[in-house]
Amino acid sequence: MDKTVRDKYTVVIGLEVHAQLATKSKIFNSDSAEYGGEPNTHVGVITLAHPGTLPRLNRRAVEHAIKMGIACHSEITRLQIFDRKNYFYPDLPKGYQITQDRTPICKGGVITIKTKDRQSHGIILNRIHLEEDAGKSIHLENETDTLVDFNRAGVALIEIVTEPVIKSSEQAALLLSEIRKIVRYLNICDGNMEEGSLRCDANVSVMLNDAKQFGKKVEVKNMNSFRHVQRAIDHEVGRQIDLLEKGEVVISETRTYNAGDGNTYGMRAKEELNDYRYFPDPDLSPLVISNEWLEEIKLQMPALPKELHMKFVMQYGLPEYDADVLTETKELAAYYEELCSFNQLNKENSNWLMVPVKSYLNDHGISIQDFSLPSEKLAELIRLVNENHFSYTVAVQELFPRLVQLPKSDIFHLAKELNVLQNSDSEFIGSIIDHVIKEFPLKVEEYQNGKKGIISMFMGEVIKRSKGKANPKAASDLMLKKLNELVNR
Repeated sequence: MDKTVRDKYTVVIGLEVHAQLATKSKIFNSDSAEYGGEPNTHVGVITLAHPGTLPRLNRRAVEHAIKMGIACHSEITRLQIFDRKNYFYPDLPKGYQITQDRTPICKGGVITIKTKDRQSHGIILNRIHLEEDAGKSIHLENETDTLVDFNRAGVALIEIVTEPVIKSSEQAALLLSEIRKIVRYLNICDGNMEEGSLRCDANVSVMLNDAKQFGKKVEVKNMNSFRHVQRAIDHEVGRQIDLLEKGEVVISETRTYNAGDGNTYGMRAKEELNDYRYFPDPDLSPLVISNEWLEEIKLQMPALPKELHMKFVMQYGLPEYDADVLTETKELAAYYEELCSFNQLNKENSNWLMVPVKSYLNDHGISIQDFSLPSEKLAELIRLVNENHFSYTVAVQELFPRLVQLPKSDIFHLAKELNVLQNSDSEFIGSIIDHVIKEFPLKVEEYQNGKKGIISMFMGEVIKRSKGKANPKAASDLMLKKLNELVNR
């Protein structure tokens, strides 16, 4: 799209994010909430809405929702009523969904994101409310019938609803990423978008920059990755602007995103006001959050990403980028802090985690939780490198892989076995230096003429010819001594 056309319009986006809460049982009964299983095996009479059955609220689900509200600086509603949201769909056994309409468990709040230009943006939340999930309709290729799996029906959800304040697809994807990070830190949701435990719908509209009213809102569904969210919104923004530029109207509708071609397709028209006929569920008593219960939940709150980010910058002296990477997951952040407790080499520890360790994890498709090398052992390796017992290159390429395979090994024993211990012997190093000086007389002349930076070339040759065994400090001192002797002749 031509940039001048695109710049005529303001994009307005609001997200509705569903997070499946990590409870063992469903929100209103004791059926298993575990993902997977054979279809229709995690169901009972309450899940299937048999006559005469009554719901009973899951306490853990309430606590998880409150933790999310605290993390987002929301107001916790002390007196809550659950409502029935009435609509018909094949995977909704009761013909209504139990949710929260007038009294969401969390009101307002803000989630801060940071864009590529390192600018912070506070995304204002409208609410976070509790509700039950629906089942899953399955449409098999070349089949005329629709199958329904009720395993997911009744699983506890929170829906995080933003105000329409998001201005770009980048901000939307960053917000979703930040929500996933927060729920994982809180341990209230695994954040797995592929399995549907974190799902996102985007409400997208465009309007001319000087317009006073929002444009027609289109809801986009079926996005199961950050990249898909960004691509779907970008496509929808372009589609709506094209319509308006042609003098056509944008229809308020629900559209689905097709990851194959990157397009959105119409599913059904949206009513201006959905008639869900909300009314209080008569089978559930009002929920009261006491001061004592709220304080108890606050005491369970872990350190959150923003707090750890600030700690890593202020206390450990790390650059902002390092802190961003290391706080991506709470497990990686915890591993880093363990390293620092063993050797106090803050920046060196960060470098090791961000490069060799993360490369190893990526190559083997595992997370830091599955990493076999204890933090104490890695901290020892980093300390020994810092003390010049062996070079960083040798440590990364030879010692580190062996140590991961044999995490209980003595590092010095491994180094001797691999013949990679650095040598500080002046006779060993001196003979290499003499050969290098003899081989590069013109470079020696440059050094004698005041080009002192050439020392790095000499050192590179010494390290290479010693196969990384020459102690850099000892080699540097001896190299300077020999070169200066030549200068002073």
